[in-house]
Amino acid sequence: MNEVMRPSRSLPVIYLYRKPVDFRKSFNGLSAIVERELGHNVFEGRLYGFTNKRRNKIKCLFWERNGFVLYYKSLAEEKFKWPRQGDDIITLSGQQLNWLLDGYDLSAMKPHKKLHYETVF
Repeated sequence: MNEVMRPSRSLPVIYLYRKPVDFRKSFNGLSAIVERELGHNVFEGRLYGFTNKRRNKIKCLFWERNGFVLYYKSLAEEKFKWPRQGDDIITLSGQQLNWLLDGYDLSAMKPHKKLHYETVF
C-alpha cells in the first residue's frame, strides 16, 4: 500500500467535522469553520477532517510551521462511512483516520472493496 501522502498514523488526535461542507471551500473557508464554529485555534497544528454532502470526498486541513496543508481524497466509487455521533466534532486517532481513508466503517471495521483500473478513460 502506497501511503506517501497520508496523514501520519501516529497523530494523537484528529478532529472530524460532522456536518457536510461545501467543497469549494479551501484553506480560508475551512480554517474559518475551525475558528468560528469550533472555537479552536487553527494555528496550533491540529488536523481537521471535513466531508462533502455526498460523503465521497474528504479534505484534511492543518497548519504546518509556516503554511496550511490540505489533503484531499475523492473516491471513485462508494462513500465514506462518516461517524454519526451527536456532537459537531468527533475525535479520532491517526490510525482511525487512515482506516476511514481506506474506506472502513469505523463502527463495524468493514472496508470498501479494493478497485483495480488500467486507465482513466
